[in-house]
Amino acid sequence: MQIPPPGPPLLLKNDPKRPTALVARDLGVSQEQFIACFANVNPSPQGTRPTSERVHANKAVLLSCLQRANPTITNDGLDTVMDRYRPGGREAQMPVR
Repeated sequence: MQIPPPGPPLLLKNDPKRPTALVARDLGVSQEQFIACFANVNPSPQGTRPTSERVHANKAVLLSCLQRANPTITNDGLDTVMDRYRPGGREAQMPVR
């Protein structure tokens, strides 16, 4: 049995708590497309705030990938959908200063 390292639990790329089917539906992409695009995102460990650099890098990766699947997705639209399903909403995504 492997003992996890100390510190906040890591967020798995395909976290079973993430409602990928709902996020995908609201973005107008398939669940598989959303999961594939999100696999390239580097979220902050659970319970921590992202840096501004991490927020911008993740957004660039996710938005550009999702727009290949659905060109009508906008930055604001992606924010609205992700905030809807993110634990803590938009506030949880506000970067540390």
